[in-house]
Amino acid sequence: MSITMLLWSGAVVALGIALFLTMVRMLAGPSTLDRLISLDMLAATAQCGIGVYIAWTKDTTPAAALVALALVAFLGSVSVARFRVDDDEGLPEEANR
Repeated sequence: MSITMLLWSGAVVALGIALFLTMVRMLAGPSTLDRLISLDMLAATAQCGIGVYIAWTKDTTPAAALVALALVAFLGSVSVARFRVDDDEGLPEEANR
């Protein structure tokens, strides 16, 4: 096994671990903000995966998908952060303690 293949394999393993940890955070996040951050991390990990694929195959065809994913992820994060309400809003005052 060459050093290049070892590095590519390491990148794929690191991305897989990042995806697993992101999904754990998304499912276990106690607040909507934690889930929003994990969704951003999921999009960033997908972007890294596309970037690794582009670098590995030396094919720039998926670069448009990379740019589109980055734009959609950014706009989604900004819009959710803009219109987000507090998790405690609408609960009785006794529940906030």
